[in-house]
Amino acid sequence: MRRFAISDIHGCLNTFKALLSAIGLQPEDELFLLGDYIDRGPDSKGVLDHIFSLMESGFQVYPLRGNHEQSLLRAAENPAERRIFYWNGGQETLASFGVQVADQIPARYLEFIQNLPYYLETPDYLLVHAGFRFGPKGPLSYFEEMIYIREWYLDIDYAWLGSRRIVHGHTPQSKQAIHTQAQQLAAYQYLDIDAGCVYPQYPGRGYLCAFNLDTGGVVFEKNRE
Repeated sequence: MRRFAISDIHGCLNTFKALLSAIGLQPEDELFLLGDYIDRGPDSKGVLDHIFSLMESGFQVYPLRGNHEQSLLRAAENPAERRIFYWNGGQETLASFGVQVADQIPARYLEFIQNLPYYLETPDYLLVHAGFRFGPKGPLSYFEEMIYIREWYLDIDYAWLGSRRIVHGHTPQSKQAIHTQAQQLAAYQYLDIDAGCVYPQYPGRGYLCAFNLDTGGVVFEKNRE
């Protein structure tokens, strides 16, 4: 059994499938998905359908909530939120479902997103979409920050964190930066695996990254959309 984490797929179904093939994902492996399955890329529905298919086929898949999933829920519940969702990549999501507004997306998808957890703990890792706020109530109390926060590394409470390591996405960075962070993971205990799959126009980005939680290795798949 192996453990992998992938984040920020953003509707890039072909790239997602190619990365799973590259790592040779098996049903006995554990796959942690750190949010942002939808928006910006061409096939958000297809990405969610593939996640459903993996789970229904017996694969051990543990999906988390990202800020784009949260935005979709808000747009489905409140018409005032529709414009924000639409202009933040939601128009591509709606097109993939063949609908005009978020609340027309089939209930199965909205219910799946509604039930996504904000973070997961293993004995050696904390997995989250964006990161943690190390505030007075404790890092596991600030749910909004778990999907939106940026630039939080300098605030890490290492006494609280102990020997655990934090793996997250949300903030795109270059392939080389991810390699460097992965090499320094034992020392700094954090790793951002968002390689900006939907941003191939930026140098060093345009990749989907799989991180092996057991070996510390990273595998990259170039955008195939």
